[in-house]
Amino acid sequence: MKVGVLKERLDGERRVALVPAHVASLEKLGAEVMVERGAGETAGFADEAYREKGAAIVDRPQLLADADAVLTVRTAAADPDGFASDASAMREGQIFIGYAEPYAPSDAFKQAVDRKVSVFSMELMPRITRAQSMDSLSSMASLAGYKAVLLAANELPKMFPMMMTAAGTIVAARAFIVGVGVAGLQAIATAKRLGAVVSAYDIRPAVKDQVKSLGARFVELELDTGDSEGSGGYAREMGEDFYKKQREKMLEVIAESDVVITTANIPGKKAPTLVTEEMVKAMPTGSVLVDLAAERGGNCELTESGQTVVKHDVTIMGPENIPAMLAENASTLYSKNITSFFATMVKEGRIDIDYEDEIISSTMVTRDGTVPNDDLKERLGL
Repeated sequence: MKVGVLKERLDGERRVALVPAHVASLEKLGAEVMVERGAGETAGFADEAYREKGAAIVDRPQLLADADAVLTVRTAAADPDGFASDASAMREGQIFIGYAEPYAPSDAFKQAVDRKVSVFSMELMPRITRAQSMDSLSSMASLAGYKAVLLAANELPKMFPMMMTAAGTIVAARAFIVGVGVAGLQAIATAKRLGAVVSAYDIRPAVKDQVKSLGARFVELELDTGDSEGSGGYAREMGEDFYKKQREKMLEVIAESDVVITTANIPGKKAPTLVTEEMVKAMPTGSVLVDLAAERGGNCELTESGQTVVKHDVTIMGPENIPAMLAENASTLYSKNITSFFATMVKEGRIDIDYEDEIISSTMVTRDGTVPNDDLKERLGL
């Protein structure tokens, strides 16, 4: 059983799917580990560190020719050009695991079907107790929430904490976190540690106690949230009427905030617009908004993905791939997630996949020239 780790080739992707410390975990399963030359360098892991742990350092053609399973950060539609360039070297029955953008129609999935390779998408990991150690979305969201606050603090022309000096008192900055999932909770905790006065809002009232436990104020907008929590603990997509009323009530809170961090994402959907241009106009001069949903269209209607812009005297940041800014930590967490997932495919030193396992069936996009999931098949146009 040979497991290969590819070097990421998409611009800006600094993470690696396996760190040297987890080579032993794969070897204990009975795997021979191959790592593409230079795969870990941008994350701070030299080839020699992998060799010391027992992995072989090989070139990409050899890895694709020999590996039974290929571990990546991005595969299929998450790196369509890279996947296309590798397609001719893929072998029937080969397994590819990584972020695959499974809701995005892409020629990559047709190529996977044509080559009869199996693609497993880390984004589709079910939120069940048994899969917690494999939940890479939560791992990366926690890092994104932390980094978002630091990005805001760096741009804000004032300090986060209150400070008393002989020249007078500096008032603490006011931070408002929209969306209290994993990223939002980490953003709250980080902003509090920096000394800001923190408020937070989520359409799920059940998170109120979590917000308060971190020392922040939970903003209640007196809206009928109904069944606002979907499967797996994610926020459910609400109707446009709901979002309209929500925006009207949020205006008052945002107008008093020095920093706004939005984190609302709906899996497989465009991010909901929560912050309008009118709200941005109401924010204090020099304030900062960090939109963690920028890659999905943004929670702020003025967000430009991958750009930092100033509109109405407010700095609006739309960072892409924040976890890659913390490549070493992000790689370490993701490596644990993906090796734990791969372990579910192995029995007695060989790949033996139980296709009835919820973890397997939920994450599988392609298999043996087919797309087993009818919903995904329709979304992907296959």
